[in-house]
Amino acid sequence: MPSAERQDSTQPSRPDRCRRFPKAMDSAMQRGGAYAHQYRVRRADGRYYWLGANGRVEHAADGTPLSFPGVLLDVDERRAVEAEHGRVAADLRALNETLAHQVAERTKERDRIWHVSQDMLGVSDANGVWVGINPAWQRILGWDYHDIVGKTSEWLEHPEDRERTRTEVAHLAAGGLTLAFENRFRARDGSYRTLSWTAVPVDGMFYCVSRDVTQEKERAATPFQAEEALRQSQKLKAVGQLTGGVAHDFNNLLTVIKSSTDLLKRPDLAQERRARYIGAISDTVDRAAKLTGQLLAFARRQALRPVVFDAGCSVRAIGEMMGTLTGARIAVSIQVGEEACHINADPSQFDTALVNMAVNARDAMDGEGRLDITVEAVGGVPAMRSHPALVGDYVRIALSDTGSGIAADQVDRIFEPFFTTKGVGQGTGLGLSQVFGFAEQSGGEVMVDSEVGRGTTFALYLPRADSGVATAEEEPAPVDAVVDGRGTCVLVVEDNLDVGTFSTQTLQELGYGTHWVTNADEALATLAAKPDGYDASCRA
Repeated sequence: MPSAERQDSTQPSRPDRCRRFPKAMDSAMQRGGAYAHQYRVRRADGRYYWLGANGRVEHAADGTPLSFPGVLLDVDERRAVEAEHGRVAADLRALNETLAHQVAERTKERDRIWHVSQDMLGVSDANGVWVGINPAWQRILGWDYHDIVGKTSEWLEHPEDRERTRTEVAHLAAGGLTLAFENRFRARDGSYRTLSWTAVPVDGMFYCVSRDVTQEKERAATPFQAEEALRQSQKLKAVGQLTGGVAHDFNNLLTVIKSSTDLLKRPDLAQERRARYIGAISDTVDRAAKLTGQLLAFARRQALRPVVFDAGCSVRAIGEMMGTLTGARIAVSIQVGEEACHINADPSQFDTALVNMAVNARDAMDGEGRLDITVEAVGGVPAMRSHPALVGDYVRIALSDTGSGIAADQVDRIFEPFFTTKGVGQGTGLGLSQVFGFAEQSGGEVMVDSEVGRGTTFALYLPRADSGVATAEEEPAPVDAVVDGRGTCVLVVEDNLDVGTFSTQTLQELGYGTHWVTNADEALATLAAKPDGYDASCRA
């Protein structure tokens, strides 16, 4: 440890201190008091050092640390440390000034965004009381600043949205986030605006952004409304076309029946003519029943009697009459594979569908051309009419003609009831609709492939069934003789006055006793009251 230098004899005596270094520093130490317990020491190399010995860090008058207790600090090193501390202090002062400037700029930017934002910005407390809103509230809703601040928004909310809004506020108060929550606020003019909210909770406050999406909602609803209106218009058009076609066809049938009944009223009518008029009435009724069946088949409400049978055999059998149906100038070719193609369908409706497709092909060829009929087993149904392709065992019955073809804009309409491209009186427009209804009701599909000038192919796809014996119920044998109903009581259920009256009168003329009720509830009540009072029941 170096010893302290002795005091120069020329200097005033200072027994309690070592000689100071230099004089200017001595003055600074006396002013600041920071060097009161520092001593100058000289080492063997002749350099002077300062020693802090007061047990604490010494500081200059400006607060800069100068030395550490018990540590020797070279004068040059001390000056370098002081310079570094000064530089750091200057940097800190500059940084503080810069931060203050940045904070001021950020505050200005936030204020600008707050005032110019097109969205509604707001801050509320945990109870939903607004403490601040931006000017967009007045622009969107029309309410002034003082109308909103200091209140909750419950008085603005649509009555139907209040419960949902309270639930969302509770979710927000529990620390959750609100993203794209929509509700409706009442504007000053009484209308409601649809708002989409985004909000976050921070330190017991809710910071909210709300966007007015009223026009977006209205624009999104417009195409849907237009589409719904178009669909409704199409429905009305289809209903009009359907009712018009039914009225026309049934009017023709009723004309025959009415004319025949009027002729039957003539006195002294020959028996031959009487039988002819009665036969015309009977035939016309059969045609009306067939027309009704076609309508029900299209509506998939026809009471079908499905059985398992070989479609190839049925096509061969009906092919024998195709020549008569199509005419001599149309060559008919039938191709049926060796493999049996069993289907589970109504044989009568199947034959009717084949005849309808053949008649349609005959008319398209104007009585001259070629008709090819094929039956084959296939592994699926191709995609059609927006339906995806189906995979499975199916039987394909296809009829291809060399006729005029169908225009592309009419292909989607050919299965509509009463739609026809033929002239007046040349078609009812129900043939292909019966084919469509039969296919749908039998679990299959019907596909059309056509090109104008080159012909058309109709393909009927029906699910393939396991081979088996036909399971059709045996048709009751026709009753030639009138059964004597004397002693038998029949419960008649019919809601139509005319039909009910005619049915009961007919039964009574045959000797039956009748009890007529107008609905199923009355029938059940009657049977419950007299469980053994009736021998039979019927629906007229």
